[in-house]
Amino acid sequence: MNQTSIVRKKAVHRPGVVVTGFAITLFFLGAIFSTAPADQKTARGEGNKSFLSTPVANFAEPWAMTFLPDGRLLVTEKAGRLLILSQDGKKSGPLAGVPAVDYGGQGGLGDVILHPFFSKNRLIYLSYAEAGGRDTRGAAVARARLVLAPNGGGRLVDLEIIWRQEPKVAGRGHFGHRLAFSPDGFLFITSGERQKFSPAQDMKQNLGKIIRLNDDGSVPASNPFADRGGITKQIWTLGHRNPLGIAFDAQGRLWSHEMGPRGGDELNLIKRGENYGYPLVSDGDHYDGTPIPDHATRPEFTAPKISWTPVIAPAGFIIYSGDMFPQWKNSGFIGGLASQALIRVAFEGERAWEAERFNMGKRIREVEQGPDGAIWVLEDETGGRLLKLTPNP
Repeated sequence: MNQTSIVRKKAVHRPGVVVTGFAITLFFLGAIFSTAPADQKTARGEGNKSFLSTPVANFAEPWAMTFLPDGRLLVTEKAGRLLILSQDGKKSGPLAGVPAVDYGGQGGLGDVILHPFFSKNRLIYLSYAEAGGRDTRGAAVARARLVLAPNGGGRLVDLEIIWRQEPKVAGRGHFGHRLAFSPDGFLFITSGERQKFSPAQDMKQNLGKIIRLNDDGSVPASNPFADRGGITKQIWTLGHRNPLGIAFDAQGRLWSHEMGPRGGDELNLIKRGENYGYPLVSDGDHYDGTPIPDHATRPEFTAPKISWTPVIAPAGFIIYSGDMFPQWKNSGFIGGLASQALIRVAFEGERAWEAERFNMGKRIREVEQGPDGAIWVLEDETGGRLLKLTPNP
């Protein structure tokens, strides 16, 4: 995981946006909470944008959420529970049929998304840490059919595992395992390098990669390395550290953020077959202080569109398409763990920059857009709240 401070800030000389400590100070001075009722606060960021933050429910280490067509939410808790929540805060019991997870460290139950044709096939996708032999583990992705019960609960049936990180390795960090469907129906999976560094450049492993599959887990023939067979054919891009957010913009471009080492968190524009350089380059350094060459030293690798030093510790990601906040349409929203913030990113074609930072006072694990255009965020860790963000009158 990222540290909240660094020993020294690297001098970064490359295209893109670098957020300095001075700029972050300015953002936090502008992102303060105003006086409001105990159950509702107003967060303000640069540019005097504001919203009301209304708590809806509390969870035990929530990790991800997604909305069902009826407006209810599916919420994952890291220890292995999948819950259904109504927008007024009524919570179901844990759903049956969830796969066993290897819980500990950064591992456990992770992302949850719906199949693009969920209304017809009732399929959902879950990512999680799966135990292996000899104290090893790796991320896995399963799909199952969601059967809803009249009492507000439900269960998963016909569960099948459609993808695994290979190989399973020791340790409990950097699973990644964020999920997203592309507009044309392909499943994208972020796969962390499991704090092992070199797998991110090893084409015979799927660690440190972004993966592209068909909805059933098979590999599209149009993948950039499909002709190489084996694990390699799954790979869409390589050279990633711990990607914890992935989203498509209105033009179908894929964006992903990842945690850097000590410094150098990144937002990347993901393009077919490209190499993003880790661990050969980074705008951060190793935790022990060992330098990593900057992106500018190796132009053959694809540099990030935004690099953050100090880090924000990004988690969760949407590109907003709603009408409730018209001024933010087509903006990205990233949850900040160490930064305890909600970060708004502005886009112009293939350019991106941090536009605002809202101080949330808690680690933010997940961001999602509601059916009515409200923005929903999940706080991290035990007692993490689900907050609904709406415009400030």
